[in-house]
Amino acid sequence: MSDTHDLSRFSINQMTVKQLALPDLAAHCVRLGVPGVGLWREPVREYGVEAAAKLVRDAGLAVTTLCRGGFLTAADAAGRARALDDNRAAIDEAATLGTDTLVLVSGGLPGGHRDLAAARERIADALAELAPYAAERGVRLAIEPLHPMYAADRCVVSTLDQALDLAERFPAERVGVVVDTYHVWWDDRAPAAVARAGAAGRIHSFQLADWTTPLPAGVLTGRGQIGDGAVDMREWRERVDAAGYSGPIEVELFNDGLWARDGVEVLEETVRRYVLHTL
Repeated sequence: MSDTHDLSRFSINQMTVKQLALPDLAAHCVRLGVPGVGLWREPVREYGVEAAAKLVRDAGLAVTTLCRGGFLTAADAAGRARALDDNRAAIDEAATLGTDTLVLVSGGLPGGHRDLAAARERIADALAELAPYAAERGVRLAIEPLHPMYAADRCVVSTLDQALDLAERFPAERVGVVVDTYHVWWDDRAPAAVARAGAAGRIHSFQLADWTTPLPAGVLTGRGQIGDGAVDMREWRERVDAAGYSGPIEVELFNDGLWARDGVEVLEETVRRYVLHTL
């Protein structure tokens, strides 16, 4: 497959095929010519961070991102301290795994709070503490805006512009943004924000997932396979390329239907869809 199609930038996020154990995922990536993987903290910790680092290194795979840090909006001192400690641990794990990018899902509104601006300001305060720690370990912090439907409980950062407003308080090599098609495809200001991010060298990750309807009841597992929904993947890839981004293109899908299928079949399908709809 890789003899025919350019997979040099392709990366498969571990959650897309979470039914595959990490050794199986690595082996099939090598077989298919997939050069990169995006990893998640929970399964990596279960496998062992050092063991996972050795596995992917021995397989010759690049770890394109580690997901996820963040959840930085706690209003109380104890909650804030716990979040900072957890993010320092995530930064250490990213460094051990050999990735330079830790994805941050910023966190929703704390219970009983309704002030979005104050929550975003607490994110900035946390970044001021975490960015130097990450830089010392060769890790960048990548703020991922999530679709507005997640603003209350998961992420008060809903647009690329909001993410950039936070990131631009810090050097570009320390804090940038994630461009995830699933979350930003609907925003008519996103193309200009991509250009803004690219001009400053702040696109630290580019992720693909399609938007399909109807959304499932839980919405978290509604990310569609590439080509199944409303998002023009090639247009987004061209847009991000035009902004100067030449890094990995990571497919990250949360989808109960895909998880119920054979993981190798889903991986192979995802590679085919990437080639067909993105290149």
